[in-house]
Amino acid sequence: MRRRPLLALPALLLAAPAGAQPSRPLSDRDRADIARAEAWLNRLGSLKARFVQIAQNGASAEGTGWIVRPGKMRFEYDPPEPLLLVASHGQFFYFDRQLRQATTLPLGATPLGMLLRDDLKLSGDITIGRVERGGGLLRLTLFRTGRPAEGSLTLVFSDNPIELKQWAVVDAQGQETRVSLFQTEFGGRFPAMLFDFNDPRFREELGIP
Repeated sequence: MRRRPLLALPALLLAAPAGAQPSRPLSDRDRADIARAEAWLNRLGSLKARFVQIAQNGASAEGTGWIVRPGKMRFEYDPPEPLLLVASHGQFFYFDRQLRQATTLPLGATPLGMLLRDDLKLSGDITIGRVERGGGLLRLTLFRTGRPAEGSLTLVFSDNPIELKQWAVVDAQGQETRVSLFQTEFGGRFPAMLFDFNDPRFREELGIP
């Protein structure tokens, strides 16, 4: 696959201002599908998956991701990409091994932070702007209610059975980055230290994987 240095803060986490999000009136079928997606997400305890991240210009990267709800996530990119992302304790930690630079963001400042909530509701402070179906897939485009200029997150589920397969984030220029999950394993138990940041610069110096 073609590779490149990813953006300083990968688009799988961040949605920059993208202007107002178009909304359509929701039908009864839309509401039923939103309820199915919400119920599935709230039943999700943990998952481990391989992922492929593809930018609109075709640049790509792969890696392994872990999610434990509520509030924990780790995305580790395969070499030569030097990136590590860890969510825990209400924060996202981003580390670039090549630059040896670490960045911290509030969990609530990232679109995926919405998915890591304890009691996830696709209503209230989250607005569903669009529901689309086709090719056996269900797509829900959502944004923060009253703050559409922050950008949007589209969740892509298989329709039957319903299961999260992909998400997409749009940046300020309308460029889309997609993250697709495969080889997904549900319900696993993972070591707590997997979600401890413990600045990787020091861990590497100590020879701790």
